[in-house]
Amino acid sequence: MNASSDPARTPVVIAALRTPVGRVNGSLAAVEPARLAALLIERIIADTGIDRAEIDDVLVGNAANSAGNLARLAALEAGLPVAIPGVTVDRQCGSGLEAIVLAARQIQAGAGRFYLAGGTESASRAHIRLRPPLTRGEEPQPVKRARMAPDSIGDPDMGVAAENVATACGISRERQDRFALESHRRAVAAEAEGRFSREIVPVPTPEGPIARDECPRANASAETLSRLRPVFVAGGTVTAGNACPVNDGAAMVLMTNLAEARKLGTRFGLAFTDAATAGVEPKLLGLGPVPAMAKLRARNPALDVARVDFIEFNEAFASQVLGSLDQLDIAPERVNRDGGAIALGHPYGASGAILVVRLFSQMLAASSPAEGLAMMGIGGGMGIAAHFSSCRPDQAA
Repeated sequence: MNASSDPARTPVVIAALRTPVGRVNGSLAAVEPARLAALLIERIIADTGIDRAEIDDVLVGNAANSAGNLARLAALEAGLPVAIPGVTVDRQCGSGLEAIVLAARQIQAGAGRFYLAGGTESASRAHIRLRPPLTRGEEPQPVKRARMAPDSIGDPDMGVAAENVATACGISRERQDRFALESHRRAVAAEAEGRFSREIVPVPTPEGPIARDECPRANASAETLSRLRPVFVAGGTVTAGNACPVNDGAAMVLMTNLAEARKLGTRFGLAFTDAATAGVEPKLLGLGPVPAMAKLRARNPALDVARVDFIEFNEAFASQVLGSLDQLDIAPERVNRDGGAIALGHPYGASGAILVVRLFSQMLAASSPAEGLAMMGIGGGMGIAAHFSSCRPDQAA
């Protein structure tokens, strides 16, 4: 693997937490996105006992709320010293994972020792965007979303792009619905068995603390999914049932180097190996993980996906997950052991960081050393993939 042999430049995630995920205009609607991130920063510092003055930077991914610098705002709301900066990252729905990768690159470069990184999003509190008038007397027009590709190339809405992938890859409606149903089943089982309890930080709201994900449906069934109509294209296969909901939530990690993790007596961590981001045809944007994985494998010939123990793949749409997995020769059964975004929700800029939190929890509970992959497609026609391995810094030489 493309890992550093220098403990001072080997990135390790030593803490990983998330909020519950709320539905748009649902349980977390009253909470600002910076506050969601600040809650996690406060808890990570309390749990690890790290001196907050030792933090080198705070990196926060966001897609819909960053009219300012949410990372700086979250850092100050969490009570970090004013000397600690913050930077907000926007790679659309890959933003949270990209923030974690950037923190790892800083450590690999020897630029610092401690980084808080992750993502936060509130679809409920997203800013209304207005396009200025093009002619005198015209009223400003609401903008549904930012442009991600020029019209000459094609810039389809996400649901239309998911339909494009379903058609191009031959992904049937029935297969999409089966995948979606399994996502709900796994998420409901994981919640019932307490597998999310270690990673979720309750969020205070005017209605009381929220400590559970809002979207997994115990009553989901093949029959109910089959009755849903296509949402984006007449006669299509993508429905509200085999697509992710719109959500609020946040996730954060604390990353340091292996040498510092040893000094802290850290008993478990995720060692960052490498990551890659690549572009793809915007009309088929959901297939972005395929070239990203090709790039990652080219740099890391020892990376054998067949031997990776835990794979977290963001479920924006069942069609794009299945289309990507088919091309990567990964059985869908191996992915998202505790359900994915179709059930749990997809708070855009936070979702990539949630994948890492999930890997941290799963690999912490594993009985033996493990490898993990986090993958996702990204709006505008991109994909990102990051590789981690579990480690026991306190037992290292």
